[in-house]
Amino acid sequence: MDRPSWAPDEVDVDRPSAARVYDYYLGGLHNFAADREMAARAVADWPELPRIMQANRAFMRRAVRHLTDRGIDQFLDIGSGIPTVGNVHEVAQAERPDAHVVYVDIDPVAVAHARALLADDPRTGVVQADMVDVDAVLGDPVTRSLLDLSRPVGLLVVALLHFVGDERRPAEVLARYREALAPGSHLVVSHASADGAPDRADEHQSLYRRTATPMTMRSRDEVAGLLQGFSIIEPGIVFLPEWRPENPSATLEHPERFTGYAAVGRRD
Repeated sequence: MDRPSWAPDEVDVDRPSAARVYDYYLGGLHNFAADREMAARAVADWPELPRIMQANRAFMRRAVRHLTDRGIDQFLDIGSGIPTVGNVHEVAQAERPDAHVVYVDIDPVAVAHARALLADDPRTGVVQADMVDVDAVLGDPVTRSLLDLSRPVGLLVVALLHFVGDERRPAEVLARYREALAPGSHLVVSHASADGAPDRADEHQSLYRRTATPMTMRSRDEVAGLLQGFSIIEPGIVFLPEWRPENPSATLEHPERFTGYAAVGRRD
């Protein structure tokens, strides 16, 4: 295919990317034919997938508003993907105009787009790094210039940890972030799980093995194990739409069909 002008030369446009597939599910424009083909295959097997991705983004927005309500005005969003409408800086700055946000991603396309989008916002920055390289993330000049780690930070790892296999020790990685952050910081997590649809999990994970970021779905207990050391706030580790819904009186049938867990923990 012809390479669009916004795609860096080093990006393989013929191999699907998890970040670009997610962008496609959210209605974004920064994806390639290979990404759309993979998304179509996934949706054919699992028609609810776009709704699940949208529920994940809605949870992120609710969590950011919750943190701004509690005085947090700086955010580190790791695995941020390609910026789309309603991203962290827009939500946070709507509540706290002086909020600072650093986006981190390993995908060069996601990073290139984030930098282009945020070039005129001095309160935001973008870092290209791997989540497990904690020193690279926290020690990057962009992070150090925008975030004061002596004060509470909102750390987001939304729809990211299922792309970090057990061999990369994600619980230990999160523990390192926890120790580096000031008391009062919060961790926002969402994680794919087969708990709500075990019959579909194997096929979905096999699709992601075609990408540079294979998926590891985890059970609720496994997700809880990743969050040790954080005080999980109410309502705990729940399915995506169950985390502090905007309309608590609305009854949602079969929330387990959203097959992803959401949680927010506090660093005491």
